[in-house]
Amino acid sequence: MKITSIETIPVQVPIHPERAIRSGRGSHLVSPFLLVKVHTDEGVTGLGEVSCTPGWSGEDQVTAAHFIHQFLGPLLIGESPLNIETLTQKVQKRIAHNMFTKAALEMALWDILGKVAGIPVYRLLGGPVREFVPTKFSITGVEPERAAEIGAWAVEQGFRKMKVKVGTGPDKDVARVRAVRDAVGPDIRLGVDANGGWTSTREAIQTIRRLAESDIYFAEQPVPALDMTWLADVRSQVAVPVIADESLYTLQDAMGLVRAGAADVLSIYVGKGGGIGPARKVAAVAEAAGITCTVGSNLELGVASAAMIHLAMATPGIGAEEYPCDILGPFFYADLLLADPLPIQGGAARPLERPGLGVELDEEKVEHYRVR
Repeated sequence: MKITSIETIPVQVPIHPERAIRSGRGSHLVSPFLLVKVHTDEGVTGLGEVSCTPGWSGEDQVTAAHFIHQFLGPLLIGESPLNIETLTQKVQKRIAHNMFTKAALEMALWDILGKVAGIPVYRLLGGPVREFVPTKFSITGVEPERAAEIGAWAVEQGFRKMKVKVGTGPDKDVARVRAVRDAVGPDIRLGVDANGGWTSTREAIQTIRRLAESDIYFAEQPVPALDMTWLADVRSQVAVPVIADESLYTLQDAMGLVRAGAADVLSIYVGKGGGIGPARKVAAVAEAAGITCTVGSNLELGVASAAMIHLAMATPGIGAEEYPCDILGPFFYADLLLADPLPIQGGAARPLERPGLGVELDEEKVEHYRVR
């Protein structure tokens, strides 16, 4: 079997405006994506997905397609798609950065391998370590009344753990989290995610201490991803676990965070790390260091959401029971562009028990949302 061509399709699906993400890193109001199809000479096609929101991923539909067609595609065409590790290394070395673009190609290779083997990707990765993937909801950084309404709605959907976006100003953050706590009650576990929005360790520490009055159980990326020692300083002076997200892209980042004692939890992505395999390597580093991981989100559509589920289903270094994953596409988008919906409910995500990633695109929907 050989790769014969790689097809790219730019799409943009609306986000439900009432739940669009606003945080210390800015607003996530629209989500462009690049769908990827890796075609082979035996008629098996693998699917991938690039998150193309420049403020978050640093990539867009034009750059992703350009790098695939001009640099990465020529490396893969004519090669066996079953040699995932070899091809992943080639792709990683060909261009610097652009991890989400690389991840789309890598997840498509796993999709092909699963289809050829006739089993789901999570079984290729060693089989399930849990019955389903626990998930949490993410409440946008809006005014307290609206945040409280979203929190109550999330409880109705079945979520028992969630996080509130903060980093928009200490007083606003405290008021928002307090309102959500009042709305969801004492039994819902509540964390906060600043997306690096607090501008100094002093501001982060003081605000987290104030937020502790609302019984938070973690603080995610409290300071900008500029210096790991800032995270370590915050972690040493607050009573809640610190999650590293924007500070973590590569395996080397993971090692640096561990050495610095900068985090209790690492937030790994299929996209941010460059694929399923690289994300599992980060989880292994965390596991060896005695800390755990969760799966973070760039608000993925259906293909990448499926890849995230397979990753979390089979990776013991992901402590999803304590720190649930952010696999939330159906709660944010008008459509995930899939022929059949993913089994994602409030608080739980499951894979489709089909070969590969288990998903197929609804081509009519793809055409409807295609960017021309």
